[in-house]
Amino acid sequence: MNDLNNKVAFVTGGSKGIGYGVAAALSAKGVRVGITSRHLDEAEKAAREITANGKAEVIGLEADVRDFDSQKSAIGKVVEKWGQLDVLVANAGVGHFGSIEELTPEQWQQTIDTNLTGVFYSLKASVPYLKKTGGYIFTISSLAGTNFFAGGSAYNASKFGVTGFTQAAMLDLRNYDIKVTTIMPGSVATHFNDHTPSDEDAWKIQIEDIGELVVDLLKMNQRALPSKIEIRPTKPPQK
Repeated sequence: MNDLNNKVAFVTGGSKGIGYGVAAALSAKGVRVGITSRHLDEAEKAAREITANGKAEVIGLEADVRDFDSQKSAIGKVVEKWGQLDVLVANAGVGHFGSIEELTPEQWQQTIDTNLTGVFYSLKASVPYLKKTGGYIFTISSLAGTNFFAGGSAYNASKFGVTGFTQAAMLDLRNYDIKVTTIMPGSVATHFNDHTPSDEDAWKIQIEDIGELVVDLLKMNQRALPSKIEIRPTKPPQK
């Protein structure tokens, strides 16, 4: 994909955070992008902002990754509008943190359903279209997908699952010329877990850094497949 102009991408959870940064980077290279949120107004607002600053149109769609039919419908709308699908970025995620004694069954289920099952649904719905284009799938895991920590049982389980699922899917799909990569960021300056980014987050990975990484990977020679990439801040603040 050395020439990204007029390619088509689908980004889950693209109204803010990493998804927004990836969609903006893709649009800047001429990629047409459909972004999703569970709230249509947020998706459409982000799409207008990205379109205004990019080179290609971005559309906002209402979809819930926890619902397979919702994912199929949203991807279908993107293909109906632009005739193809070249890139999937399975990004949508949530985080509930607390000890096993504090974590509720509802929090566990929401985390697994969104972060893990939602990634499966996104891939499952997109693969028939990506087989036609020899496309590229990115899943957004986390360093928490290999490094466990106290209070992270649900989040760790979901991201360990995403990492393992993505690597198995990579082996399933590479014979169709579909490339699959999981990106595993460390600390990123986003609104994740009700955080409000500020100047104090300048040391963290920025959302545009993840967007740049996705663009670089898309342009890599087809024969090379970086299947799992860890990315972390160069120099965390001193404690």
